[in-house]
Amino acid sequence: MATILQLFSCTERIDLPLDGNDMKLVVEGTITTNTATVLLTQTTGYSYNQPPPPVTGAHVVIDDGETLIEFAEPFPGVYQPAHNFYGIEGKTYTLKINLAAPINGIDKFTATSYMNYAVKLDSAAIDFLSHYRDSGLWQVKCWLQDTPLSDYYRIILRKNGEDITSGIGRWIITDDTFFNGQYLSGVTVAYLNPDEEYEKLVSGDILDVELYTISREYYNFITDAKSELFGSNPLFSGPGANIRGNISGGAVGFFAAYPISIATVTVP
Repeated sequence: MATILQLFSCTERIDLPLDGNDMKLVVEGTITTNTATVLLTQTTGYSYNQPPPPVTGAHVVIDDGETLIEFAEPFPGVYQPAHNFYGIEGKTYTLKINLAAPINGIDKFTATSYMNYAVKLDSAAIDFLSHYRDSGLWQVKCWLQDTPLSDYYRIILRKNGEDITSGIGRWIITDDTFFNGQYLSGVTVAYLNPDEEYEKLVSGDILDVELYTISREYYNFITDAKSELFGSNPLFSGPGANIRGNISGGAVGFFAAYPISIATVTVP
């Protein structure tokens, strides 16, 4: 017994380098059939309790195979096309970033993304389910024709122009494993809780349902990020794999290209 007690009473202090200098560029890039935006920040140490610092002064362009689209920086770390620009279905886009000052010794980064052809929403509708919970639930439904291909979707909900599904924890994604090639007639895509202020709907509100036809790689990136955020299931399963991005040079994040289809509903 004494030997066992000695074994479990011997401890060694381990100092973890939580504020190391291994900083990385973080890229959040999107190009859609409406617009394009690139957000650049950098990773921080464990004890850093402020928003991630923006990366400013970078030279950002998108190459569509024919022309280079220059980006301006209207706000620190926020890069948008200098002139009117929107993505075109069926084209491949390459993001090129040249930093004003290197991060972790690297100043050039690239990423490539193909824009799929859109799966279009025919319509959307909302129903109030008064028999669910004391305050009920809003049910959001859509009508669309899925293709015979393997499709991946992300759905955004906007109330009066404001995204109510912002934050990766509320992102809605799905693949078409269980409905490949079928027509979806009034399929439920979300429930909204009237007890939550940002989900509460009142008569006259405008609800936009946006359907993004995304790539498998972007779908995997979002799935990885959600797993990292919420942890693994079951409880004692091993840690998840690294989040799979598509940015070169050791940067983290993703550059995604996708078309957008929108259906609008007015709350009765």
